[in-house]
Amino acid sequence: MEKALEQEVRRRAHDLCEYCRTPQIAYRTRHQIDHIIAEKHHGPTQSSNLSLCCLDCNLHKGANIAGIDPLTSQLSRLFHPRQDIWYEHFEWNGPVLVGITPIGRTTIDVLDINNAYRLITRQTLIDEGIFPSSL
Repeated sequence: MEKALEQEVRRRAHDLCEYCRTPQIAYRTRHQIDHIIAEKHHGPTQSSNLSLCCLDCNLHKGANIAGIDPLTSQLSRLFHPRQDIWYEHFEWNGPVLVGITPIGRTTIDVLDINNAYRLITRQTLIDEGIFPSSL
C-alpha cells in the first residue's frame, strides 16, 4: 500500500479505530489499515474501502462482512465506516458499546468489542479523561 494512502486513512480516522473508537494511544501496537470488504472478497485497496482498525477489532473482523444479530438471530452486515454513520448504529453506556441497530449489534458481537479486557481498558481511558472521543 502506498504510504500516502495509509497516511490519508490514519488522518481521516483521527488515529481512532473506526469500529470501537479506541485511540491509538491506548495500544502498544499500531492501528492497522483494514480492508472493509476484504481483498478475499475482491475489495479494492482504495480509500473508499479502507478504515483504521485497532488490532483487537481487526483480528476479530478478519474477512467477515456480516454476522448474526444476537437479538434477532437474523443475518446482518457489519458496520461500514465509509458508508454508515457511527452514531446511528452505536452509543456508549460507560465503557460498554451498545448496538442500537442490527448492524451495530452484529458488529459488536463479531468484533468482540465488549470483552472483559476491552471493557477494563476503556474504563481506564474514561477514568483518565481520554475516552470516548467526541469524533
